[in-house]
Amino acid sequence: MDAEDFTQIRDAVRQLVREVVVPREEEIDLHDRIPEELRGAAADMGLFGYALPEEYGGLGVSMSEDVELAFEFGYTTPAFRSLFGTNNGIAGQVIARFGSEEQKKAYLPRLAAGELIGSFALTEAEAGSDPAGLRTAARRDGDGWVVNGAKRYITNAPLADLFVVFARTDPEEKGGRGISSFVVDAKASGVTLGPKDVKMGQSGAWTSEVFFDDVHVPADALVGEEGRGYSKALTVLSRGRLHIAALCVGMAQRVLDESVAYAATAKQGGAPIGRFQLVQALIADMHAETVAGRAMVREVAARYDSGEDTSIGPSSAKLWCSEMVGRATDRAVQVHGGLGYLRTTPVERFYRDARLYRLYEGTSEVQRVIVGSGLLRAAGMPRG
Repeated sequence: MDAEDFTQIRDAVRQLVREVVVPREEEIDLHDRIPEELRGAAADMGLFGYALPEEYGGLGVSMSEDVELAFEFGYTTPAFRSLFGTNNGIAGQVIARFGSEEQKKAYLPRLAAGELIGSFALTEAEAGSDPAGLRTAARRDGDGWVVNGAKRYITNAPLADLFVVFARTDPEEKGGRGISSFVVDAKASGVTLGPKDVKMGQSGAWTSEVFFDDVHVPADALVGEEGRGYSKALTVLSRGRLHIAALCVGMAQRVLDESVAYAATAKQGGAPIGRFQLVQALIADMHAETVAGRAMVREVAARYDSGEDTSIGPSSAKLWCSEMVGRATDRAVQVHGGLGYLRTTPVERFYRDARLYRLYEGTSEVQRVIVGSGLLRAAGMPRG
């Protein structure tokens, strides 16, 4: 798509977010649910497939375009973006990048249209960012496979029509080796869900455990090569981390805007609190770090699109921006004072929402390991 077409899409997303979703944030938080009309509006705008290939019904945005949309999505409750995030991100991208032509034709158009919700089932109780503890297994059974195991913290699991499941197919291999990926119908016999998780924040974005008990899947459910599933997960997670970084920038911009508006009008002693230099300092720090985060994300996205850096840069951006938005939301609560501690204040909700960004799709600690080890390997340090 050309720049003018994309600008129109971005502007339409901005209008939808700010005029339609933002006024309903408190309702979403209170009821832990995205209203059906918002899901319909997202589908009508093509948001369930904006990052999927055009030939399968998506918009086929580049990484640089993806982050510009994520800046807009981040401005409101994370639950809105989460509704269609797995279709465009970690679930849909596995099929788009590594699936057979038959798999792409079967799933991508329906994912892009919002007719299906895809969910990415990798994390387990003993296997989060490190695959060594992955226990879910798939064994051959005639022409197909039988999957057994349990997954945890799976985004959109209660809504999912299909799961992209990672299972160990070679028990002799260790770490990330011997893991394969499968497309599993959410209605298949033996697939069950735990109750929805009750979380600190991000209400309306549903997660739960998923259990696979002797789930039979056909041979054509295998995505890509047997035993190479974890490398696929890392590939799509890298893109997802950069997307998360951009969401963090969007949230930081929102709490900055809320803080500026509040400080300019709220009074203490008959004068706006914005007159106080220490309040100005909090706002200045929020602004400087938000600008830095936005510039970083755009630079890393350009290098991702060129193929120059598809690993270290996204991890650095996710690390910096997820930590940055935590500081921004904390400062926003401070600017608002006692009001910032009340549930009816947007910055209080964002304070809770922001905490997850340092945990999912790779913790801050994991990002530091990826960046540090990657730079040292590039400098010639031998692997241990």
